[in-house]
Amino acid sequence: VQLVESGGGTVRPGESLTLSCATSGFPFNHWDMAWVRQAPGKEPEWVSAIAINDRAWYIESVKGRFTISRDTDKNAIFLQMNNLKPEDTALYYCARIQAPFGAVVAGAREYNARGRGTQVTVSA
Repeated sequence: VQLVESGGGTVRPGESLTLSCATSGFPFNHWDMAWVRQAPGKEPEWVSAIAINDRAWYIESVKGRFTISRDTDKNAIFLQMNNLKPEDTALYYCARIQAPFGAVVAGAREYNARGRGTQVTVSA
């Protein structure tokens, strides 16, 4: 199982980035997926998740700014991030969700595989 993120970088507030997560080694279209971020000194925070039927979930602070998507032909998920804010600065990694998607919406935060992450820095 491999998950490899890319697309991070340093941007100014208000700018955009698109993160990608390429997967291999498992049947991608059988698994719900998530983006998780961790800022220095803070606990990991689930940002967004997408089910195999494309149902999406977001934390409140990114609603309207971030869009998650998946491409079953490329075995990849993406996170389009618009209007970035300094508080979005973190290491972002993708994860293969272990819990049922409904449980994730209700607060479950279980995954069984993750990538190493890509750094996003938002600074003026």
